[in-house]
Amino acid sequence: MRTACLFGRRPIMQQNTNINSRKKEPRVAIVHDWLPLVGGAERVLEQLLVIYPQADVFTLFDFVSRDDAPFLKNVTVTTSLLQKIPFAKRYYRNLLPLFPFAIEQFDLNQYDLVISSSSAVAKGIITSPDQLHVCYCHSPMRYAWDLQEQYLAQTGLNRGIRSVLVRYVLFRLRIWDVVSSNRVDCFIANSNYIRSRISKTYRRDSKVIHPPVDIDSFQEKQNKEDFYLAASRQVPYKRIDLIVESFKHMPDKKLVVIGDGPEHKKIKALAGDNVKIIGHQPEPVLIDYLQRARAFIFAAQEDFGILPVEAQACGTPVIAFGRGGARETVLDKFTGLHFNEQTTDSLVDAVARFERLQGNFRTRDIRIHAESFSAQQFRQNIKNYMDEQLASLTTRSPGSISTDIVQTIRNYPL
Repeated sequence: MRTACLFGRRPIMQQNTNINSRKKEPRVAIVHDWLPLVGGAERVLEQLLVIYPQADVFTLFDFVSRDDAPFLKNVTVTTSLLQKIPFAKRYYRNLLPLFPFAIEQFDLNQYDLVISSSSAVAKGIITSPDQLHVCYCHSPMRYAWDLQEQYLAQTGLNRGIRSVLVRYVLFRLRIWDVVSSNRVDCFIANSNYIRSRISKTYRRDSKVIHPPVDIDSFQEKQNKEDFYLAASRQVPYKRIDLIVESFKHMPDKKLVVIGDGPEHKKIKALAGDNVKIIGHQPEPVLIDYLQRARAFIFAAQEDFGILPVEAQACGTPVIAFGRGGARETVLDKFTGLHFNEQTTDSLVDAVARFERLQGNFRTRDIRIHAESFSAQQFRQNIKNYMDEQLASLTTRSPGSISTDIVQTIRNYPL
C-alpha cells in the first residue's frame, strides 16, 4: 500500500542563505467541490481560511449567499465554466458527468500549497511536481462507490434505460476517481471510518483529523422539553424519511424536523400528526431547538456528522445509527445511544431504550465530550500536519518550494 504522503520530487538547487534576502510570500489555493449552501464541508473551508487567510478559493459552482457565508466576503473565489450554464443553480447535480473535466481546467501553477476539500472531484485538480497537494477528504464519492445501489434505489434509477445510462456514467466516474487519487500527495481523512474507505477505494493511507465544530456557538441547557429533533439536508442517504416513518409507530411522541432539500416533498407526505416539519431555519433557530430537544436523532451512515456533535455541545443526547462517523462522535450509553439497523423497528426500539435510560445522560458530560471536536483543535491539528509535510518536502527531497516559503507558512497565526 502506498504511504499517506509521497515525495518523489526533483532535487532543488542550493538555497540562498542571504539573511537580507526578501522572503517570498507563499501562495495557497483551496479547491472546494461546490458552494450551493453552508454545510459541514463549508465549515471546514471556513477554518482553512482562518489558517490561510490570503488563500484563493476554486470551486465548480458558487451559489451561496455571502450573508450565509460571511467568511467568503473578502476571499477571491474562482468558479468553473459550468457556473455559466443556464439554470445551473437548480440543476447542477445533473451536470455530474462534466465535473471531472471542469475541475481539471483550473490553472493552479502559481501556487506553492494546494489544499483540496473533497467529497467528489476537488482532489482531481492538476498540480506540478513542484507543488504540495494535500487533500482533506470528507469521503470518496459515495454515490459512485459503496452506496451506489442505495442511491439508485432511492432516486428511482435502479431499473430501465435511465438506470443503464446512469450506471455507465458512474462506471466512467470511478475510473477517473481512482486515477485522480494519484495526483494527491497527502490524504487527510475526517474520521477513522473515512480512513478505511480511502484505503479500500484508493489504496492510500491517510491521517485522521476530525472536522471542526463551532462548539463556542452552542451552550448547554439542562432542562429539556418533550420532543425529539431531526435536522439535515434532505437528501436520500441522510434517511430523514426513516425517522419520520418511525414516528408513525410512536404517535404519542413528538418529532420536529428542520431542513430542506430534494426529498422535502416526500418527507412532508410521510409525516403524521405528531411530526412538525419546519423546513430550513437560520442558525439561531436551529441552536434553540438543539438546546431544548429531549434527544437528537441521526439515522444516516455519515462520514463524520457535525450535527450530532453540535447537539452534544448543547448537552443533548443523540440517538444515532451505529455506523460511520457516529461510532466515533456518539459514545453509546454515555452521550447517547446507537441503533444497529436502518429500519423503523430498530429506531423505535432505540427510542424506547433511550427513555428507559434517560436519567443516565448528564448534560455536562455530554458537553465536555463535544469540546474535543472544537474548531481550535482542528486548526492546530491541520497546521501541525501541514508543517510536518512541508518540512519533509524540504529535508527529504527538496523541491522548488523554498525554505523561506515553508517557514512563512509555518508562522501563519491561528
